[in-house]
Amino acid sequence: MPDIVKILVFSASAAAYLFVMAKLLGKKQIAQLDVIDYMLGIAVSSIAAEWAIDSGNSPFYHYLTAMSFFFAVNLLIIFLERKGRRIKKFLKGTPLMVIYEGKVNYKALKKSKMDINDVMAKAREKGYFDLSKIEYAVFENSGSLSIMPKTQEKPKSPELPYYLVDDGFIIWSSLRTLGKDDKWLLKKLKIQDKKELKNIILVVYDKDNDTVDISYKND
Repeated sequence: MPDIVKILVFSASAAAYLFVMAKLLGKKQIAQLDVIDYMLGIAVSSIAAEWAIDSGNSPFYHYLTAMSFFFAVNLLIIFLERKGRRIKKFLKGTPLMVIYEGKVNYKALKKSKMDINDVMAKAREKGYFDLSKIEYAVFENSGSLSIMPKTQEKPKSPELPYYLVDDGFIIWSSLRTLGKDDKWLLKKLKIQDKKELKNIILVVYDKDNDTVDISYKND
């Protein structure tokens, strides 16, 4: 059998086997990937790819055995998850409340391995350009951000928020846009020295009301 025909046959076989596995695992595997799902998915996909381009150097059942092993591991994890919350928490982790009652939760943010810019980017994907409009935000195990706004409607203001401090650093471009300087900022924040900014993770300025919304690292 020509090599090109073998590759086509092996590719079709790998695709068919992956399709059967996906159907057995259910829609959850496709819709939301957590760390373990991602790890197993990469492993199985790598084996399937190697199988697809194998020209007959290894017996096909070697690949089936390896893929079946990871499939069995996934089923075992699903079974263990149903046995108790502690096991599920250990295997999959828990969602993290990165914004609580309108304030950035710095401890949860550090635990999630994200920074404030990651949160702002995910919030913008949901249609929220102003973090001060968010009451609660949960970083899910799947990597998505779930948001509960302070009102029942999404923010519709056409004016973007002014972020003045980002993880302890002054955002000079925002100050220049406002026509303000660092002295004005320190006075607004009621602090005497720039060194105190290290305790602040985010400052959002409401130009209409001339107020600042401050999230501290120790909140």
